[in-house]
Amino acid sequence: MSTNPNSTRLEQMGLDQVNAEAMNPERHAIDTPELVAIEMPLAGIGSRFIAILIDSLLWVVSLFVLIIVFSVLAPAFHAFSRLSEQWITGIVIFLVFLLQWGYFTLFEAFWNGQTPGKKIARIRVIQRSGRPIGILESMARNFIRIVDQIPTFYAVGIVTVFVTRQNQRLGDLVAGTIVVRDRPQEAPLWGDSGSRIFTAFSVTPLTLPAEPHMRVSLPPVNIAKLAAGDLEVLENFLSRRLDMPLGTRATLAERISVALRAKSGLEMPAGVSTETFLEATARQLRDITRMG
Repeated sequence: MSTNPNSTRLEQMGLDQVNAEAMNPERHAIDTPELVAIEMPLAGIGSRFIAILIDSLLWVVSLFVLIIVFSVLAPAFHAFSRLSEQWITGIVIFLVFLLQWGYFTLFEAFWNGQTPGKKIARIRVIQRSGRPIGILESMARNFIRIVDQIPTFYAVGIVTVFVTRQNQRLGDLVAGTIVVRDRPQEAPLWGDSGSRIFTAFSVTPLTLPAEPHMRVSLPPVNIAKLAAGDLEVLENFLSRRLDMPLGTRATLAERISVALRAKSGLEMPAGVSTETFLEATARQLRDITRMG
């Protein structure tokens, strides 16, 4: 009986992923469509505790503001609408639930998997496949948050994080998500604007050269042959490449480049590196997608 080499390779990569996770449980291995494994560091209980503490404080402040506003408006509602106190109490309870559930759900779904607390703690929620979290996954994981909070301050969730291999609480298990550490962005030593020396007013600011990919222009006709899925592959690679080993990074960049050139008919400009070519392709494809 013949053996499919692609199937054998995929099975071997699956075994390698299981072995990698067993040897290093603090990282999550993701197989890309190009059959290259990428490891992402998992968020630990400490960073998640900081995030939920900050989010809880912000939620309490928001709740306090909501109660003050409703207390001011409640007499008017009662006078004009003749609502009973039971109805007013029910509306308040509903708004409190909506605030608690909507705070986490909307932030994670539309703010790249982060809440304000997660952003400060430098962690984010993603799907186990490595793709960004969507509204459905966010709704699922945050609806189960009620169970994770039992009996007080996420006791069930903390236990689940400790006993699961990928530090998942019940909401993560239901939604198929994980929480990973976010690589901090490197910022200039003196910030983004100007010099801070006393003679700055007399010094002409330097004009920094444009990034290499900004100087590369590719034929729009060829770029138009690419699809939104190709842009997603490009952005996933460009956002994670700094966390990859150099060998894996170069191999994956070359494979993506070859696939894109075969599909679009693009040619690599002379004197341009593979990653610069990918950055230029992503920039122009992003512009076409926005215009469309």
